[in-house]
Amino acid sequence: MSVRVTELGNGMRVATDTMDTVETVSLGTWVETGSRDEAVDVCGISHLLEHMVFKGTERRNAREIAEEIEAVGGHLNAYTSRENTAYYAKVLKEDINLAVDLVSDIFMHATMDPAELEREKSVICQEIHQVNDTPDDVVFDLFQEVAYPDQAIGRPVLGTEDVINGFTHDDVQTYRQQGYTAPATVFCAAGRVDHTQLVDLVGEAFETLPSTPRVKRDQAHYHGGDSRIERDLEQVHIVLGLDGVGYKDDDFYAASVLSTVFGGGMSSRLFQEVREERGLAYSIYSFLSCYEDSGIFGIYAGTGSEHLGDLIPLLAEEAAKVSTTLGAEETQRARAQLKASILMARESTSARAEQLARHIMLFDRPLSVDEIVNNIDAVDDNAVRSVADRLFKGTPTVSAIGPISGLETHDALVQRFN
Repeated sequence: MSVRVTELGNGMRVATDTMDTVETVSLGTWVETGSRDEAVDVCGISHLLEHMVFKGTERRNAREIAEEIEAVGGHLNAYTSRENTAYYAKVLKEDINLAVDLVSDIFMHATMDPAELEREKSVICQEIHQVNDTPDDVVFDLFQEVAYPDQAIGRPVLGTEDVINGFTHDDVQTYRQQGYTAPATVFCAAGRVDHTQLVDLVGEAFETLPSTPRVKRDQAHYHGGDSRIERDLEQVHIVLGLDGVGYKDDDFYAASVLSTVFGGGMSSRLFQEVREERGLAYSIYSFLSCYEDSGIFGIYAGTGSEHLGDLIPLLAEEAAKVSTTLGAEETQRARAQLKASILMARESTSARAEQLARHIMLFDRPLSVDEIVNNIDAVDDNAVRSVADRLFKGTPTVSAIGPISGLETHDALVQRFN
């Protein structure tokens, strides 16, 4: 196995996945702080902080950050999710020192200049407006809020305009100091990288990162419910889902195979029955949205309002049929799709670095490709039928936006899944 992991004295972990056949390296910090770690009065602060670190440090202004990485043909970026925030770069192998220096500089030494903060708050509010103008984005935020009401995991990653506009320099700095600690941070690299060299570089660059233990998260509690917005659109956007599985659940791999069988590709049941056979939707797929302690099994559809009366009953009908009609050929095809996806991703240094970080944050160790593939291969027809019986019942969550007058009531949906 090409993966090595070292824990620094302050509790930060450094992991490498060496690929001798490439000329590049992808590297970065993944910190276990995301939107589900926010109190209601600071909703959106993780994402704002992610933006602000690029606005200048004690040694570089925003322009210099961009120019230095692009001067070597590399790129530097970041993202915020519900459970972590990532800052990462991709460079040629000879520029690894610069990449570590840049990533550590923005992570450790961003100044959060008040004038820049005011400008960036405006930018994020524009981002929120853009999402609100995109119904197939809005419908997922609505879904999350109803699935996990009154919980941080149910609130939007971007936050709300009123809360964003209220943030001060001290708010952002305090949040960073509390959440960006060494035990909550993993530095990962994949590509042409020497583990010992990287450990030395990271150890020096992050030496002063506080060793404060990571704050334990509140348990996520799926609830289920209904959220609808009538809007003058050409299509209805619908997300229908049920209580799912987390990454650590024993049924995770079986649920992954089920999602692939049910709506994971052009050969899936939903695509064939809903789109190809009946023409009820242009876009239709299922998804497994997982967290460390919870998850959602969901279906997205974009359809015309005239098809709502047929589409929703059909989705419930197809869900009910899986456990009694699943065939060995479907299971085998789904396993092949999942394994191919994993193995193809191995060709990307960025994908390998991100996967390594995710495994360490979730399981405190890297998972080998053989282990993952063996877990997928162990999913047989009975396991898929069993997880279908488990997941396709209970209180559904539905969110919809568009001309929704023909959408049946939530009570009717509850009856279909019970």
